[in-house]
Formats: sequence, structure tokens, C-alpha cells
Amino acid sequence: MSGCDPTPQLIENRTLDELSPGDSAEMVRVLGRSDIELFAVMSGDVNPAHLDPAYADATPFHHVIAHGMWGGALISAVLGTRLPGPGTIYTDQSLHFRRPVAIGDTITTRVTVARIDRDTGRVTLDCLCRNQHGKPVIEGHAEVLAPRQKVRRAVTALPMVRLHTPGARFRDLVDRARALAPLPTAVVHPCDALSLVGALQAEAAGLIDPIWVGPRARVLATAAEAGATLDPARIVDAPHSHGAAEASVALVREGRAQALMKGKLHTDELLECVLDRAHGLRTERRLSHVFALDVPDHDRMVFITDAAINIAPDLATLADIVQNAIDLARALGIGTPRAALLSAVETVTAKLPSTLLAAAICKMHDRGQITGGKVDGPLAFDNAISPEAVAAKGIVSDVAGRADILVAPNLESGNMIAKQLIHLARAEAAGVAVGARVPIMLTSRSDSPAARLASAALARLLAAALPVDPG
Repeated sequence: MSGCDPTPQLIENRTLDELSPGDSAEMVRVLGRSDIELFAVMSGDVNPAHLDPAYADATPFHHVIAHGMWGGALISAVLGTRLPGPGTIYTDQSLHFRRPVAIGDTITTRVTVARIDRDTGRVTLDCLCRNQHGKPVIEGHAEVLAPRQKVRRAVTALPMVRLHTPGARFRDLVDRARALAPLPTAVVHPCDALSLVGALQAEAAGLIDPIWVGPRARVLATAAEAGATLDPARIVDAPHSHGAAEASVALVREGRAQALMKGKLHTDELLECVLDRAHGLRTERRLSHVFALDVPDHDRMVFITDAAINIAPDLATLADIVQNAIDLARALGIGTPRAALLSAVETVTAKLPSTLLAAAICKMHDRGQITGGKVDGPLAFDNAISPEAVAAKGIVSDVAGRADILVAPNLESGNMIAKQLIHLARAEAAGVAVGARVPIMLTSRSDSPAARLASAALARLLAAALPVDPG
């Protein structure tokens, strides 16, 4: 629980023989949003009056309030840790709730010994919780069996509790994308349930308007297995996966589709058609992939690039990778994205070629060859994301410690960073390929439904920001 009353290093009780009427103890706590959320997780009480500001606004209190028993838990904490303390056994408790507790309120909880029965060991205590204005919040009485043995010991170390709502930032993106018209999207070879259902979910969310491109019989059979019904008029028949990729690219060139979504085919097979010099979707930019990750305990969404397409980018390719990522971040509403070029160190040295590339990219940015964001590097991973690491090393930078975009020096390192955050830090991930005439959703078999939906939202918002392609 949040608070301004520090936990003592030692915990000591008051035995029955040491208690006298009028003895008292208190504890001070400040109610934070995390207290409410943690209490809801622990108790299962998800009453929207405690968790949903919009709902709470329509209640008589007009704001979110604490669970009543949060205050009751404060009384229990004082009894169990201060007076009488360890060894106390609850036998009865009455509570009267006088006022609601709002986020930011400072609650002083005091218990006072009222009566003592030394024969039975029963002690009655008056209980009072007051807010910062001195107004009673909870009043009541507790009856306990007081400890008879003295206890004095170190406080048990508590586990760290981290509250994170998975995909919360992605839901915001989906809501923003849903405000736009659905994006006409060629779903390439949707011949497995994962890719087909993922596209259907994006359609149901109002993000895409799918065109199913693949062998008609297989597409319909896949839909039947998934319990879905497709509009036959929206199926473009193609003999096999490569033919589906070619037909999907053609739909974009004809203006019928404004995005591609990968189905059951290899990424290389799709990109071969996208990058075909005569009939593909090339632009003056190099195609690159950007992961968007919602990382628990981090204060912003993180973009990692390139972890899927360019294996060992040279200077020109790396410049396009940086610009593509900046453009995507701006399309998602980040006004001036900060891009950090990663290496093992923050100094430029010929022994690490990645530091030379980073320095060159920074100079290109300084000369206006990369625009729309702030760029710095080389930076080690900790210096890119941790203000504490930046302060410790004395780095002066507009990007260090606050990077939105992490630019990996090669595909292997970018892929490892992204996968580590996903599997060890439990980050939610979505992704899109940028730099072609239209966004490309390169979904993976391991992607969750939420990740597939988020990728569609990325594509929708990016498409809205791209210049109109004359075809």
C-alpha cells in the first residue's frame, strides 16, 4: 500500500501484562490508485465504483472511491503490527463507514485500548480512521486475544508487487484506429485458423476490411473449421501461397487494397513479391520492420527495429530503418520520437563498427537527412532507457534514458532484445513492416489475438499518415 508512514525495521508487541486502558497506536497511509487495484486483485471485488472513473462519475460521490474494507485492512495492520502487535488473535470487529476515501486522501488509523479482561486475555479497542481533514472515515470496535509472550523480531521482507494491465497502451491505439474507416486489406493466403481468425477479429473491431486471397476451396474450408462464414465475393482465388502473394500485391497496385496482412506463408515469400522491381510495392525507402512493445513497469511504449527483415544493414539501409521507425511513431501520435542507436558502449571506436554507423547516422540527422525526431548514439541498452544509468555515467543527451525507438545494429540483436522483453519481461508486442507503398502486417503463429489486433491498429494509423499513392 502507498504510504508516508515508514515500515519499522523491527516489530515488537505489547503483551497482555503491558497493556493499560488508553494505550494507543496509529499508522498513516495515503491512498493511491495502485492500492485500489491491488485490493481488487487480492479480493476479487471489481465493483466499477472503485475501478472505472466514468462509472464512478455517475455515482453520488462523482469519483473513484476505495473499497470499504481497505480501511478495515488498515485497522487490522495496526492491531497486528503495533498494538497489541504480533501474536494478537482477532475475535470480533465492528465497523461503521462514515465517509468515502478518495485517491490521494491521507488516512490516519488509530486503535485505543478501551477495556481489558486479564482473566480471559480479551482486549477491546476503539478503532478510528480519519482523513487529512480530521473527519472520521471509519469508526468501530475490535475485540482481540492479546499475546502473553513477548515478541521482538525483524520485519519479514515482502515480495515486490508490480501492477500491470496487459495491452493497455495497445487498447488505446485500437480505440484511436477504430475512429477511422476500416482499412481495405489483402489477407495473404489465410489458410490456417490463426491467420484467418486474427483477420476476422480485426474486421470485427472495425480496423480492416478484408479481401481473402488464396485457394478458394482451402480458404472456405479453413473458415468452416473456425466456425466462420466468409463473403464469397470477397475471396480472390489464387492457386497457391506464392500466387496469393502476387495477387495481393496486384490488389494494392490496382488501388483495391491499402494494406497487406500475412497469412500462412513464409515472410520471405511475401516480401519477394512486395520487393519485385517491376511489379512490387517498392518506394525510395528500404523496407524495415518495427516491433511496438508495451513493457510492464516502463513509462512509454518501446519500438525496436529492425528485428525481422534487414540482417546486417549498411549506412544507407540503417538511415531508412531509423526514418521508417520515426515515421511510424509519429503516425501513432508521438510528436518528436527519440531514437537511440544501440551498441555495447556509448563511445565511438573503430573496434566496434556499430558505433561508427551510429555516429554517421547522428551526423546525417544533424544535416537534415533524417527528420521528424531526435537521434543519438551509440548508446548501450541501459543508457538508452534508464535515466538512472544516464545520470550515473554523466551522459548529456536529449535521447539517452528516454528513448522511444531502439535501433539495433543487426537483425540478430534486435530480435533477441524483442524476444527477451516478450518472454522475460512479459511485454505485449505488435509489429508492422514500413517503407513499402502500404503497411504490411507480418503476424507470427505465436502472436496472441491482442497482438494481431494491435498490429492491425498500427497499420491503420500508419496508413492514415502515409501520403496518397498515385499508383
